[in-house]
Amino acid sequence: MSISATMVKELREKTSAGMMDCKKALEESKGDFDAAIEWLRVKGLSAASKKADRVAAEGLVHAGVLGKTGVVVEINSETDFVSRNDGFKNFVVDVLEHVISTDTTENILDQKYKKTGTTVGDALKATIAAIGENIVIRRAERYQAGAHSVVQTYIHGEGKIGVMVEVESSTPAGAASAEAKTFAADVCLHIAAMNPLALSSASMNPEVVEKEKNILKQKNLESGKKAEMVDKIVEGQIRKFLAENCLVDQPFVKNPDLTITAYSKEASKKAGGDLTIKRFTRFELGAGIEKKVVDFAAEVASMKGH
Repeated sequence: MSISATMVKELREKTSAGMMDCKKALEESKGDFDAAIEWLRVKGLSAASKKADRVAAEGLVHAGVLGKTGVVVEINSETDFVSRNDGFKNFVVDVLEHVISTDTTENILDQKYKKTGTTVGDALKATIAAIGENIVIRRAERYQAGAHSVVQTYIHGEGKIGVMVEVESSTPAGAASAEAKTFAADVCLHIAAMNPLALSSASMNPEVVEKEKNILKQKNLESGKKAEMVDKIVEGQIRKFLAENCLVDQPFVKNPDLTITAYSKEASKKAGGDLTIKRFTRFELGAGIEKKVVDFAAEVASMKGH
């Protein structure tokens, strides 16, 4: 297929690779953007795995806790201007409070909206009509903590990143302790900064690991490593990949001399009960959403033929 300058420009914006490298990647992948990004990674020409996630979308991530219930939501708007609008901000808070008060995040638009007596979907339509811009309730996560657990949330960058964590204690006193709450708050901050892919190696998506193995294998072969040595080299590189991307194995952001596991052991002694991270959720505003970038020069050029 023909590779256009627009396609090359878009891939370059995502990966920061050179123009010719982007063109070559698109040619090799027959125009498939995901395959082109992976090709650039294999060639070592781009930090594409990180750049590709830096897509932009406007709106807010919001989070909160009421008792044993924690919620994090992401609601998107078309423009940053609207995301700063008081009407939009109030709607985000109202949706958060609604999710806290319900039992599930399934079919949220069909749920009865307690503030108005209509549905959440109807309230959304009314907000869209009032603000004059499309708004989407993109996702919501709700934790109902156990009797010996504590839920903590954290919002970073005025609604750009939201994190929620559930920490379980082996004792009721441990769960109620200030140390457990401090530990949970620190873990939230760490997750916001370090963006782990999984809680532990056991919970890491096998497809993610397999894809990384294939990329590393190709990269080692193309760098001239002996074929019979590649599997052993990749094995060590995968161990490093897991340590860097599994929460419990990561160096604690506030004290890199400790892993999160080591920090949990220290905190457990002070709390009076073993503290275990049960689960976490991290929402980054716009992650995975393509934002249309208007190329005015191209747009004007295309209009000349009309």
